[in-house]
Amino acid sequence: QVQLVESGGGLVEAGGSLRLSCAASGRTFSSYPMGWFRQVSGKEREFVAAISWRGAATDYADSVKGRFTLSRDNRENTVYLEMNSLKPEDTAVYYCAKGRLFGALTRATSDFGSWGQGTQVTVSS
Repeated sequence: QVQLVESGGGLVEAGGSLRLSCAASGRTFSSYPMGWFRQVSGKEREFVAAISWRGAATDYADSVKGRFTLSRDNRENTVYLEMNSLKPEDTAVYYCAKGRLFGALTRATSDFGSWGQGTQVTVSS
């Protein structure tokens, strides 16, 4: 079973940057699309970004488009979420997730089967 471990969260001032990493175990990492979601306490988990299993295609929520960049290194079994121009409304717990084998890009949480434990991102105003 694939295990996902996020890192890189923290406290940053508005306008600052953070890079989140998600390290995955397992030899078939490169066969799965990967996604990032975020959740604020009391609210539903929301889609942030996703990347295809080959890394050729990406999809971003409108709220982060142009500020966040998702990439993957299949040799290192890791995906990276570069977050720039952070805003207080980006404050949330960020979760990495694994999609379906050779699956298409999707924003639905139900299409992601494995989740990390989450990493807290706090943006101060």
